Amino acid sequence: MRMKVIALILCGAAIVAVDGFAEAQDKGTLDPKPLPPLANPADPKLPAKQVFGRAMTPTEVRTRSIGFYSHGCLAGAKALPVDGETWSVVRLSRNRFWGHPAMIAFLERFSRKAASEGVWPGILVGDISQPRGGPMLTGHASHQVGLDADIWLTPKPEHPLSAADREEMSAVDMVRPDGLSVDRAVWSEKQAGVIKAAAEEPEVERIFVNAAIKKALCETHKGEPWMTKVEAYWGHNYHFHVRIACPAGETACQPQAPVPPGDGCGKSLAWWFTDEALHPRMDPHAKPKPPLTLAQLPPECRNVVLEK
Repeated sequence: MRMKVIALILCGAAIVAVDGFAEAQDKGTLDPKPLPPLANPADPKLPAKQVFGRAMTPTEVRTRSIGFYSHGCLAGAKALPVDGETWSVVRLSRNRFWGHPAMIAFLERFSRKAASEGVWPGILVGDISQPRGGPMLTGHASHQVGLDADIWLTPKPEHPLSAADREEMSAVDMVRPDGLSVDRAVWSEKQAGVIKAAAEEPEVERIFVNAAIKKALCETHKGEPWMTKVEAYWGHNYHFHVRIACPAGETACQPQAPVPPGDGCGKSLAWWFTDEALHPRMDPHAKPKPPLTLAQLPPECRNVVLEK
């Protein structure tokens, strides 16, 4: 089953979906449809997501993360095997289980660590990156250089996942509808433990979670050194987002700014529970931000995405 699903993806299938956040609970498809070819994929004014979203395989070159997490691409990507003893990949139809080998190694090692410490028997991995990185047709602004990964806040089931499970099972929402706190019926120290296990790894730069989850972590882990890496951000109530550092020696990779001092449990967290943050007002007359074009990405990315 695993090879059949991967073969279907690599033969040129991709999801056509409306732009927006591809949340952890959004279903995939068991019948992905190929996107129509572009008349001129080399057009520098073309939205880069249209080109990268059609690249179904990685480049066979030396691995490089090129640019910034939200403004770059990935050469020589490696796929995370869809099943391991302590992990499984979900939403295979998105074809986003590719990453820098450093990220793939991290996910494999971290999942084993979480299992060996009795936190979870296994993790469910959502989006990492596309085969050549770059902007995505739907969802994330980041995940472009193969150094970001989404991990569900729902543990890996004991039974082997079917194709339907991978596309249709839902992650669990850890946050109450009002956004003010976690849902104690589903949130536990197990969720906190799996975030902690990831944050303690030295290559991890940031972990993004919903503000209510950060608040819950502050209630039980305030002052612990790893908490400085955990930041509140919109969404992220079904999964947490792990970002690792640029691998050593990769000069084309643009690093993240250092984490600010402190555990993030003070005034900066309180803002997330104001009306401004909980109910942001959208200007109905504001024009949407235009998508990144190939010309706006690092020059190397043009060669990465257009290479046959």
